[in-house]
Amino acid sequence: MCLAHLADADRDAYLASLTPGVGIDHRGTPFTEPLLDALLDALHDPTTQQSRLGDAWFTSAAFDGFAGFDSATFQGFAAFDSATFRGDAGFTSATFQGDAWFESATFEGDASFDSATFQGNAGFASAAFEGDAGFASATFQGVARFASATFEGFAWFELATFEGDAGFASATFQGDARFASATFQGVARFASATFEHDAGFEEAVFNRAASFGPLVCAGQVKLSGAVFGGPVTLSFAACRVECRRTRWSSTAELRLRYATVDFSHAVFEYPLTIAAEAAPFVVPDGRPVAEQALVGAPDATVRMASLRGVDAAHLVLADVDLSGCLFTGTVHLDQLRLEGTCSFGRVPPRTHWRYWRPIRFTQRRTLAEEQHWRATQPTAVPGWNVAVFGAENVGPAQLEPVYRALRKAFEDSKNEPGAADFYYGEMEMRRHDRTGTTRAQRGLLHGYWLLSGYNLRASRALGWLATTMLITIVLLMGFGLPQDSTKQEATGTVPPGGGEVTFEIDKADPKNPTGNRFTGERFEKALNVTLNSVVFRSSGQDLTTAGTYIEMVSRATEPVLLGLTVLAVRNRVKR
Repeated sequence: MCLAHLADADRDAYLASLTPGVGIDHRGTPFTEPLLDALLDALHDPTTQQSRLGDAWFTSAAFDGFAGFDSATFQGFAAFDSATFRGDAGFTSATFQGDAWFESATFEGDASFDSATFQGNAGFASAAFEGDAGFASATFQGVARFASATFEGFAWFELATFEGDAGFASATFQGDARFASATFQGVARFASATFEHDAGFEEAVFNRAASFGPLVCAGQVKLSGAVFGGPVTLSFAACRVECRRTRWSSTAELRLRYATVDFSHAVFEYPLTIAAEAAPFVVPDGRPVAEQALVGAPDATVRMASLRGVDAAHLVLADVDLSGCLFTGTVHLDQLRLEGTCSFGRVPPRTHWRYWRPIRFTQRRTLAEEQHWRATQPTAVPGWNVAVFGAENVGPAQLEPVYRALRKAFEDSKNEPGAADFYYGEMEMRRHDRTGTTRAQRGLLHGYWLLSGYNLRASRALGWLATTMLITIVLLMGFGLPQDSTKQEATGTVPPGGGEVTFEIDKADPKNPTGNRFTGERFEKALNVTLNSVVFRSSGQDLTTAGTYIEMVSRATEPVLLGLTVLAVRNRVKR
């Protein structure tokens, strides 16, 4: 008969017949708190001062009030599947020597399994935790199954040890989930798991994690300080992924959606790939992973927040947004591989006016640190991104080697156009560096920038060439060409009585022009002189003294500008 419906005398007789370690069967029994306490008192072991049970069947049982199994020992099979705990459930420091099954159990209050030991398999599949669920410092020596479980409150697995496989497939965490410092010695499975708040795995240890996810997290996936001992694939659709000081001891791949990734001081000795996933993840049966928890997220773009302190020799980034990424302090940045479409920040568009002077930036890729530095300058124009957290105290001296390393990385990957942008950034940082660049060097760099944009802006060099040629033509028409073309004159004297005649051929000095100097004829002559000067040739045209000096200056400057133009065109085509 049901223990709850026995007569008092029969119930007392039954309880008196129990001894510690005996098996009990109370499936479907409704327990009040006093009735459960009486049962556990009857199983009290005076040696250990704790309750000791053999095979315990509580399938579909209902517990009103506090269900206190704290420090109890289940020597056999413990079955609580489909049980209902209407109050708090206490299994703190309990020991399950056999299998423990809580499938489809409902915990309406808080459930505490802190420091509990599961020596056999532990099954919590489809269990519902409506309050907080505590498994801190719990030990699972067998397989731990939490598939399709629902955690409506906080889920605490800090310092928990999973010696066998841990299955959280399709589990739902509506509150914060904490796995900090947990140890997963077997395979950790979180396929289709959903975290509606943060998922904390700080300093957790994954010895054999072969596949972690795909999981969905509306908050942050915190892996800072975690250790991955084997090859692993992490598949996350999350708002943010933190991997500060995370250590990978084997190859790893991070397939991400929506996430902003902080990879500061991460350590890995083998190839590691961070890639954006364009389409929703798919579970093995072909169904796409539901991403309702991320409704309201701007887009599925993966953004890198920081690579500071990382040795990038084995790092591959694919299809990620690097416009807000911090690169200063990254080691072996020149060996970084960028695949797919990796975007960087851009300079402010359009022409801006500062007082009477126009300011316009040629479009190119920029780093987040440069964006922040330029935005904090007194002469800054709107459009630079000042909201770059962590970019303080970074200036041109720190950014120059970063641009140089990225330029080499692009050149090694045969991406010449990308390398050109980072060469431009490197030269810009040298031009603005007042600590490592002398005043004379800054002056030369300023001229190099002004004339040809560091030999990368062909239109600028061509504009200067055209301007110089126009000035030369105007000066020649105004001062360089003589009034009239000079004519040769032959003079000689015929001796009386005949004989040889000696002629002296002379040429009159060119006369400075007067009257109308800007005529079509004079323009053609000036253009001829100028075009010959561009290719470093003499036109043979008669010139005034001023015109001679104008031609000399023209022959010295215009070939240089022509060379800069040709090189700039070549560099842009090559790069």
